[in-house]
Amino acid sequence: MNAAAFSAGSLQVGTVDVVIVGAGHSGLAMSHCLGRRGIDHVVLERGEVANAWRHERWDSLRLLTPNWLTRLPGMAYDGDDPDGYMRRDEVAAFIARYARTSGAPVRTGTTVRAVMADDAGYRVDTDRGRWRCRAVVLASGAFARPSVPRIGASLPGGVAQLTPYQYRNPGQVEAGGVLVVGASATGLQLADELQRAGHPVTLAIGEHVRMPRMYRGRDIQWWMHAAGLLDQRYDALDDLSRARGVASPQLIGSRERAIMDLNALSAGGARLVGRVANVRDGQVQFSGALRNVCALADLKMARLLATIDTWAATHIDDGSLPPAERFDATRLPEKKILGLNLKREGIRTVIWATGFRPDYSWLKLPVLDAKGNIRHNGGVADAPGLYVMGLPFLRRRKSSFIHGAEDDAQDLAGHLAGYLDALSRPGPSRACPASGTRSRSRHGALEADRAVRPRCD
Repeated sequence: MNAAAFSAGSLQVGTVDVVIVGAGHSGLAMSHCLGRRGIDHVVLERGEVANAWRHERWDSLRLLTPNWLTRLPGMAYDGDDPDGYMRRDEVAAFIARYARTSGAPVRTGTTVRAVMADDAGYRVDTDRGRWRCRAVVLASGAFARPSVPRIGASLPGGVAQLTPYQYRNPGQVEAGGVLVVGASATGLQLADELQRAGHPVTLAIGEHVRMPRMYRGRDIQWWMHAAGLLDQRYDALDDLSRARGVASPQLIGSRERAIMDLNALSAGGARLVGRVANVRDGQVQFSGALRNVCALADLKMARLLATIDTWAATHIDDGSLPPAERFDATRLPEKKILGLNLKREGIRTVIWATGFRPDYSWLKLPVLDAKGNIRHNGGVADAPGLYVMGLPFLRRRKSSFIHGAEDDAQDLAGHLAGYLDALSRPGPSRACPASGTRSRSRHGALEADRAVRPRCD
């Protein structure tokens, strides 16, 4: 690496084979795998290592996965609470230790302003200088920005609005009712915390994924891991786009390992309503499909548990397991609530737990679709030498979890090494990255993976 040529505050050029954007767990996992292959690279991070975990998450957040499942290439959880769930600060410390022990070449405090093609591959402009490279890995995260519906602008004045990025704890929420919009893991966790803090909570619910924290004496993630459900591949799905848009499961990491679902919330007093459909004259209008979406979530949970039972019957001595369980259907109010006047109901705060999206505003390449999502095939983007990490169902169901980065990084590091080797061989010139015209089959990435796949742990 020509790192000596780089100096802060100047526009001098550093040249490496690969620039990784983002020093979260995905970027660092890729750095580890590239380092084991001897591939020259640098990791650029706008803030600190694990910046999002340190500064963009609420105080009480814990991992949805048990600690024993937390691992990255070359390092696994080694603490004294394998069945616990790491707190936000513990996750940040784990990732920071990983960066140190793996010797990742991280440049913190370096904000990427533009990534664009040039004759040699790519040019990466930052607020601290310019890098040139032959390949780029985008590991800036799937959750860079909260996704807030446009109808939020129609809420009446005087109603505070927060996103999960802005919310820290109940102490910052004004006394009175709270409308939490969204019933994924984030929405349920925030609704539960605010309800416990004494706020009357209304929860607006769209499509969601219901599952128990514990099943037949073991964490649900243990079952999904053991049965191979988390390893399901992206190229084995009929509707990949839908799978990538599925909300995170309704789970909460707690010492009690309690089930957190709509029944638990409503038993505590929360009011359940349908998806927010519109806002007009201070009145929030809700979809009437609440019963249908809850029935669908109940059905899918039953299918998941049946799949686990089938697997257990052939892989575990049933005599050692508690019997199969089935859980109550979601309980809903008999009378539909299709609208609420926020002022009359005393609702002073709305929290938009309506998902997140990546931020590629600095990516000056023709690789984004109409919704601003990057076009890619299992992490191999639609431009030669451009890769992406850390997105939901990138290559496997587990891709968005910390432990899911390991296999994805190994796969993509292999593909990237093959790409760099091909560039080094004499032959016809390759397509310019900006053209996005590299010829490959739909599963070209897979074919390359099979050719180059040594492990890097």
